[in-house]
Parts: sequence; C-alpha cells; structure tokens
Amino acid sequence: MNSTRTRTGPVRIASWGHAVFAATMVSFGILGLIHGKFTPTWAGVPKGFPARQAVAYLCALVSLGCGLGLLFQRTAAVASRVLLGFLLAWLLLFRVSQIFFLPTALDTWWGQGDTAVMAAGAWVLYVWFAGDRDGPRLAFAEGDSGLRLARLLYGLAMIPFGVAHFTNLQDTASLVPGWLPWHVGWAAFTGGAFLAAGVAVLVGVYARLAATLSALEILVFTLLVWVPIVAPGHPNAFQWSEFLDSCALTAGAWVVADSYRGMPWLAVGKR
Repeated sequence: MNSTRTRTGPVRIASWGHAVFAATMVSFGILGLIHGKFTPTWAGVPKGFPARQAVAYLCALVSLGCGLGLLFQRTAAVASRVLLGFLLAWLLLFRVSQIFFLPTALDTWWGQGDTAVMAAGAWVLYVWFAGDRDGPRLAFAEGDSGLRLARLLYGLAMIPFGVAHFTNLQDTASLVPGWLPWHVGWAAFTGGAFLAAGVAVLVGVYARLAATLSALEILVFTLLVWVPIVAPGHPNAFQWSEFLDSCALTAGAWVVADSYRGMPWLAVGKR
C-alpha cells in the first residue's frame, strides 16, 4: 500500500481501481437512499423477507459510509473491514442459497459472481489498509494469507460468471452490441474466458495475466454495453444502477489484479 499524506487526511489512492471502487460504492449508497431499492450488488433478498425495505436502506447506508470511509486514512481500514464483512455475509445468506432454488436463472450465477468480486476487492483493500493493527485474531485475513484468500475468492467468482453465459446463452448474446457479428459466438467466447481466468487464478497458473485480462473483459463489457445506454443522458433507475454496478465490478476486479504487482506475468504455481 502506498504511503498516506497525514493520519487524518485523505488516503493516497493505491490505484485507479481503488478510487473507482470507492466512488461507485458512494454512488450505490446515494442511489439506494433515493429509490429505496437494492442496487445490483445487494440484490437477492426474497420479496417476503422481514423488514425488506429497511434492509435496502441499510445496504445503501453501508455502501455510502464505507465508500466515503475508503477515502480517508483514519477510517479506511475500518470501512474496508465492515464492507468485507457485509459482502461475505450477503454472499452466504442471499447469493449461494439461490443455487438450490433458481439454478438456471441468469441472476443466480451472475449475482454470485457480482458479490464475490466486490468482496474480493474489499478484501484486498482491507489487506492494504489494515496492516497488523487488528492483531492475531484476524491474522488469517491480513497480509499474504489475506491476499491469497481474496484472490481465491476472485477466482471462484469468475466461475459463476462463465456458467451464467452458458446457462443463458441466448440472453447473454442479446447483450452483445448489434454492430458486432456472431452474437452467440461472442457470448460463448466471453463465458469461456471467464471460466479460464477463474481456473488460472485458483491454480496459480498465469494468475496475474488472468486477473488483468478478466478485469479488462469486464471493462470492455461496461464500455460496449452500458456506456451507450447511459451516454444519451436519459437512463432509467435500473439502467443507471446496472451501469454503476459494471463500473464497480471493473474496479473490484482491477483492485484484485493490482494486488499481483511485482509478480511475473507468466508466473506458475504462485497464488
């Protein structure tokens, strides 16, 4: 992690991924408070869930508070830890369980990957900011062991992204811009790329290259699919939240990719 300016001043941004990650979390919070709905990262709550509306506002407050907290030295470690805890709990409570109820739905697989990528990015930020200040009780989540776990979580996140492409191939193909040929072919190719990236990160073969290329793939998806939708200036709430989500996923993926700095691009056997 780069040095900071002052104890109470703003954090020196570790990477552009860190900056965009924090900014999109703030945007999620504002959007959630305005509309009182779950943004994509926090989706998956059943409609009959008790106090569902209150939970939506809680998620918005967590997003806003943690996003702002990531920008200041005094609060960055706490903000990243709180965000990581919420995202991991959300992943287990509301994402993984959907496999048993809606195994073929696009949202089931994409949603798991979405939350897992964000959790992995938050975990890397926590490792960068926390140092050893949390003591031995959280030692497994910090330092090199914390980075390994964050990267493994990111690798696992790529698998449902890839699966989502193939379980809903036609729906995925419909998102390919109209000016590109072979929509189904592109959908299958990008799904395979996510699967390959996930396996590479998990087994530690060309892991840095795989993490970087998968982040680039999400960025290209953002630029080709969502930017043309929001650029005219009249997106609805759903389109705007999906655009922000795609930006956040790009940032989270890039934070993870940036955690490999110093490792050879074609390293084998290092996670």
